[in-house]
Amino acid sequence: MGKTKTRKPLKGLTFEDVWAALMETRDRQEKETRERKEAQRESQKKFDEQMEESRKKFDKRFGDLTNRFGEIVEYMVAPNLLEKFREFGLNFLTASSNFKVRDPENNIFFEIDIKLDNSDKTMLVEVKTKLTAEDVQGHANRMEKMRLYNTIHRHKRTLLGAVAGVVIKPNVKKYALEQGFYVIEPSGETFAITPPPNVKAA
Repeated sequence: MGKTKTRKPLKGLTFEDVWAALMETRDRQEKETRERKEAQRESQKKFDEQMEESRKKFDKRFGDLTNRFGEIVEYMVAPNLLEKFREFGLNFLTASSNFKVRDPENNIFFEIDIKLDNSDKTMLVEVKTKLTAEDVQGHANRMEKMRLYNTIHRHKRTLLGAVAGVVIKPNVKKYALEQGFYVIEPSGETFAITPPPNVKAA
């Protein structure tokens, strides 16, 4: 039988030395990997925080702009509504903006963008930059509160409703008309009013 050859350790190194070096390298690599991942997490966290802050600032600026634009539209529309509604035989005498109802005794609270009045009729107008179906439904709910308020306080005026928007999709317009609302929207350099079904211009 041949002789078994015994591997000689590298010069000046024992097996234990080599193994210890390997373990040290492994530990160092694992530590570097952990530190790298931690740095990536911190970097991602800071990035996410910066993005969230930017989003909040954008939302605030956009919201402020939308609100101001809505107010501009409201004040542009209000003075001309009296004349426009005369085309439908509705001779309102006054137009007021930001009309508020506060009736804590009966738990009735709501706001109206534009309120038109004459001796026997009241028109509530909701103004939006972009009118949605939710806005239309919200105005319908507001109208019900106004009817209840009028009934409690024995106001006899006939209540009418209208919605106005710079942008109104066809399906939203159709829905608003079905709710019995007049629809006010841009037309050239002015605006046009579409009456609900069965109402014709005078």
